[in-house]
Amino acid sequence: MVKFAACQYAIELFEDWASYAAHLEGLARAAAEAGSELLLLPEYAAMTLTGLLPEPQRGDLHGSMAGMQPLIPRWLALCEEIARRHGVWFCPGSAPVRDPDGLYRNRAFLFGPEGLLGWQDKLIMTRFERERWSVAAGGEGLRVFETPLGILGILICYDNEFPMLARRLAEMGADLILAPSCTDAEAGAHRVRIGAQARALENQTAVLVSSTAGVAPWSPSVDENFGRAALYVPADHGMSPDGVHAQSPEIFTARSLWLQGEIDLAQVRRLRREGQVALFRDWPEQFDV
Repeated sequence: MVKFAACQYAIELFEDWASYAAHLEGLARAAAEAGSELLLLPEYAAMTLTGLLPEPQRGDLHGSMAGMQPLIPRWLALCEEIARRHGVWFCPGSAPVRDPDGLYRNRAFLFGPEGLLGWQDKLIMTRFERERWSVAAGGEGLRVFETPLGILGILICYDNEFPMLARRLAEMGADLILAPSCTDAEAGAHRVRIGAQARALENQTAVLVSSTAGVAPWSPSVDENFGRAALYVPADHGMSPDGVHAQSPEIFTARSLWLQGEIDLAQVRRLRREGQVALFRDWPEQFDV
């Protein structure tokens, strides 16, 4: 049984490091003290760091991304400290990270009680990322993370809308796909939901979504945010009939909220052998028609 916490995460303004660190620590502590062992924050949650920049810089789309780069190592150290202190598996969402080749990549990190497990880059970029923000696709492909909770994969937001990516993770053994997301419109939030539910159905696996929330008029990159935290599962024996294992009640909130619950991943895995349908097994048959 995996006890999870997915955050509907408000992008708040913190203008000094101590305030931001206290905020992130307090948020994680609340989930851990309530019993959660897997904590997920959304895509671009790290953009909260740009509040620490001088006001003209944090209000500049490209300047804020460049200005936050010196803060990222400190942010990663804080996230690792939080995971170690609370003995949790912690994905603090993603950040635009400038690589040695000079390109920015949308990178989600995963920490465990013993430190950093690794990261997953977003593979397919949205129009905003390509055309306005110059964020490049990740070059290292998909990976899975073996943990005592199960085998975890990460698909960042838009990546969940492309079936072959989740299929590859399922073939690599992923029991649970983490889906940190960031969308600036209600339609985008529904696209994330539809994609995540479809990937759970097709691969007979579970998909955990965390979304950004609220408004941040001081940030040109994450100024408006819609989305729900949710856990989606196959609609099959022992699962919710509509495939919604849990979800936060509102598509928009102005403050950070944890969605907490638990899921038996062994029961989800069993559906591949004993379910009413065998989508994972039968997947190749569609290519024969």
